[in-house]
Amino acid sequence: MLVRIRSKEGTFRLEVDPNEDMLSLGTKIAKQLELTDYNSLEISDTPTNTVPIVNLNGKTILELGIKHGDLLFVTFKKPTLETDGSNTIQTDSKATSSNLSVRQDPVDELLEKRDGLIKRDKDPKFCKHSANGMCDYCMPLEPYDQGYLTEKGIKHMSFHAYLKSINKANKQLNELNSKFIPPLEEPDFRVKTNCSGGHAPWPEGICTKCQPGAVTLALQQYRMVDHVEFSVSDLINNFINFWRKSGLQRFGYLYGRYEPYPDVPLGVKAVVEAIYEPPQEGEVDGLTLTLPWEEENLVDEVAAACGLVKVGMIYTDLADDGTSKGKVICKRHIDSYFLTSQECCFSAAMQNKHPLCTKWSASGKFGSRFVTCVVSGNKSGDIDVTAYQVSNTGAAMVSADIIEASVDPNIMRVKESTPERYVPEVFYKYKNKYGVNVQESAKPCFPVEYLLVNVTHGFPFNPSPLFTSPVQFPIANRPEFDDQDFGILYRHLGLKDSGNVHVNSVSDFQLLTFIKKTQILSDDDFAALARLATSHEEKDAKQLALSSGWQTLVTILRESDHPSTNGGRLAYPGGSSSSSSSSRASAPEWSCRHCTFANKGHTTICEMCALPRD
Repeated sequence: MLVRIRSKEGTFRLEVDPNEDMLSLGTKIAKQLELTDYNSLEISDTPTNTVPIVNLNGKTILELGIKHGDLLFVTFKKPTLETDGSNTIQTDSKATSSNLSVRQDPVDELLEKRDGLIKRDKDPKFCKHSANGMCDYCMPLEPYDQGYLTEKGIKHMSFHAYLKSINKANKQLNELNSKFIPPLEEPDFRVKTNCSGGHAPWPEGICTKCQPGAVTLALQQYRMVDHVEFSVSDLINNFINFWRKSGLQRFGYLYGRYEPYPDVPLGVKAVVEAIYEPPQEGEVDGLTLTLPWEEENLVDEVAAACGLVKVGMIYTDLADDGTSKGKVICKRHIDSYFLTSQECCFSAAMQNKHPLCTKWSASGKFGSRFVTCVVSGNKSGDIDVTAYQVSNTGAAMVSADIIEASVDPNIMRVKESTPERYVPEVFYKYKNKYGVNVQESAKPCFPVEYLLVNVTHGFPFNPSPLFTSPVQFPIANRPEFDDQDFGILYRHLGLKDSGNVHVNSVSDFQLLTFIKKTQILSDDDFAALARLATSHEEKDAKQLALSSGWQTLVTILRESDHPSTNGGRLAYPGGSSSSSSSSRASAPEWSCRHCTFANKGHTTICEMCALPRD
């Protein structure tokens, strides 16, 4: 016979045997509702007065008077979703695999625990209650409250405020489903492979299931990072000095960390502690880069040892105005462009390369916090920094290869569909001269501004930089202006009188990368050096001074200061020797008394350990 079952999941029918035990019926109901077991089920022939089905053990359906076509009401408790210390979902006391196991940035773990409510004082005009009371005029606001954001001039809400706004709606959906549903979904404008529509794969066939939907461009409501804070102004000054000396443009990577930004509800700021300039060819109106470069992973390892990550990039676009007053030309403004279409594509590609890891996305990643900073002239002719990100939609369009730069810097082109590339319909909205919202096709082109997200920037009121060296170590990859060698390192560290480690002298990111390249220090010794450079503790300095790697480095530096060692320019392992290749070929080998390496030629320096021959 058939019985009807009604629950908060809806009504369904089950085929049962009159002599079947009630627990057997409970098993069928639990399977239909996708529950792990029937222990939480309660059942009744009325919407109220339900009893746990486990209390009916031993009774058959016929004994309880249930007949063909009867309607039974079922209630059950939804499995709770909790996170433990290992970031796993707990469902019915059983841990199940989920995206909650994704390793997030510490700032995300911190902000997720905050409610972000915006507290308001008692309104003297409208609040009529006591001091301990609360009403609609003084109750806290949600961090995504649009009225508050507009009042404070916040154009984009923070990522975590946006996450809380969609989680509020997602919570209701989760209550009706025993499975956790991540609320974030990355935009993807590529044709889906392995479609179940029963047709030939793209490009031979396509259907509504596998083809991407139309794209409507609009201002992104949120931003992944709200503020860029340069820990000290010398970071920008030292970076701009290259242009001041050469007149050529410069590019650098920003290394820092993420922290809460209190000026925006649940905001995040990128604190920049160092700028590293990869090998490049500067020009008056641009530059040439080869990315990734050979030592990029090495620099990332140095940053990781200091607790830093790559948070963005910065480049100059400067031109002197010719007045000899120290002013520059204002190129980027509302009547020209802020980021060119080519720069926008480059920024999107870099963001795709550095995604944000989050447990709230089905893919385990969503958007990026990688920022783009441009050093250019402002309306007053002064040098200024502006910061941007490309919207998640724009980054996805670049990833799907459906847009490209145009000759006009303020215009982005939409590519044509080909057998290898499907391009969906793209639209953008704007207000016409009558103030009416108009939707227009973005093919063949649309303004770049639809893809941009503004990010504020600044400097702290009380600077407390991570690297505190009083003298800047020469910046890497500036051969025309700055040289890096052992002689300069020896003098910078002040090792002439003793091998003691000066706390502040080693606290320099450029110095750390140079020492890392020499490969003299072991991984443990370099970790101790990085710890000293960031902690500035005397105990760490004493520990480093006793390490064998540091003592070897000190010995090499002292030898480099000797007049017979190539004028203080001592090559580190892998570097060039002072003899020509022909001399090395004709001269006999000699074994280094320090490391026993067999050297060729009349070299006075060991090619392996860089120590002198005699």
